[in-house]
Amino acid sequence: MPKITPIDPYKLIKLLNKLGFKPIRQRGSHVILVNEQGTRIVVPIHPGKKLKPGLIRIIITEAGLTREKYFELLEKDC
Repeated sequence: MPKITPIDPYKLIKLLNKLGFKPIRQRGSHVILVNEQGTRIVVPIHPGKKLKPGLIRIIITEAGLTREKYFELLEKDC
């Protein structure tokens, strides 16, 4: 299985949109996304910085994704 590499926060938000997460608001540099079940995910957006693998791992777990599904969606997006 490939390693999780740093990605652009906007790319992760786009991936989460495909899973049904919609941005409901933004507070400062953090975008809050919610799905129909009420699961809330916060994605930090800092100019010029990518999300680190540890944070990506936490976010995909909160979203209910497996690593395989994450890489599959990431591949489709590119």
